[in-house]
Amino acid sequence: MSLQDLYARHATAGRTAADALASLTLDIAAGEQVAVIGPSGAGKTTLLEVLACARPPSQGRIAVDGAAPWALPRRALRALRGRLILVPQVPPLPPRQRVVTAVLAGRLPAWSLWKALRSLVYPADIPAADAALQAFELGDKLFERVDRLSGGERQRVGLARALVSPAGLWLVDEPLSALDPARARRAAATLVREAGARGVTLVATLHQVDAALAHFPRVLGLRDGRLLFDRPAAEVTPELLERLYAQHEDELHGAAPPADDRPQPAPPVVMQCR
Repeated sequence: MSLQDLYARHATAGRTAADALASLTLDIAAGEQVAVIGPSGAGKTTLLEVLACARPPSQGRIAVDGAAPWALPRRALRALRGRLILVPQVPPLPPRQRVVTAVLAGRLPAWSLWKALRSLVYPADIPAADAALQAFELGDKLFERVDRLSGGERQRVGLARALVSPAGLWLVDEPLSALDPARARRAAATLVREAGARGVTLVATLHQVDAALAHFPRVLGLRDGRLLFDRPAAEVTPELLERLYAQHEDELHGAAPPADDRPQPAPPVVMQCR
């Protein structure tokens, strides 16, 4: 993937609003595992949406899999999107759906319409869904209903969906935000390990700086839509972090919305067309 002098607006921004990403130049090689950190409002989610070919840049160039997505015919763009998976912070999981079905939705780009419909009644690959859930400590939730899961469990179902998908690019937005510290560390380690074992390119945005530095080989620091640093994790110094989180020191030192492992009402379902 390659971005050259790229600008992009936030999803809710008007035409006259400032860009959420500005003058961003970046190359990510196939098979890399990259963490993106930075304070709230830095443009991290917008960056993932641009990489997922879900948001066109307002200026600059992007190449994904060697192709310029927004110059492709509609069918080719849809096929390109089918080779990646975007895991949002709050996965859009239908509340009455069983977890096994929610996980196997990661296979939809590779399935025919008939197979997708049949899998709603007779899940097509239960062992694969079970193995993916086991990787994130959710093996006992295989046939549970989604609306009986906690927020943290839903996040891990979203990560399990990536494990069963045919995608070669995983774009994961704040996957640890509803997890307690111990589960967050284990989930981050699993995500990076599984991506590496599959040769998958992984780009994940994180508020947990310690998890980014401990588990990801490469770390990008994003602030006000601009790339402040791009370093191997071992070379990210306390001074760089202080600059990145200036005026946001609470985020640097771990203040975040409290982890909630209680069952919660399911969020609205958002359909994303490929």
